[in-house]
Amino acid sequence: MSRAIDQVQHCTTMADVRREIDALDDVLVPLLVQRTGYMTQAARIKHSDVQVRDEARIQAIVDRVRERALVQGGQADVVEAIYRGIMEASIAYEHREFARLRAGHASDAGQTAGSAA
Repeated sequence: MSRAIDQVQHCTTMADVRREIDALDDVLVPLLVQRTGYMTQAARIKHSDVQVRDEARIQAIVDRVRERALVQGGQADVVEAIYRGIMEASIAYEHREFARLRAGHASDAGQTAGSAA
């Protein structure tokens, strides 16, 4: 099994570097969009906004991605920093989704209560 670091192409110009990064971004962005979709699912499933930030889960993800980075020949500190940024953005998004999903139910309940009055 080859490591990810071994798949890095030798580049002689910045145009080469940018072309390779753009190709990776074309793979990463759809995956990040998919990952964000699961934040909406989590916001729908959780019963309290206090559940959105789960420190134990954050640490488990950090531990997992650090190990994966090392196995792939990467820099664990860099990967951890990237993931911490992803997780913070995901938590903020999930809080917004949690509120949005509950606001819809609250307004539905308000309309129902208003209709009964």
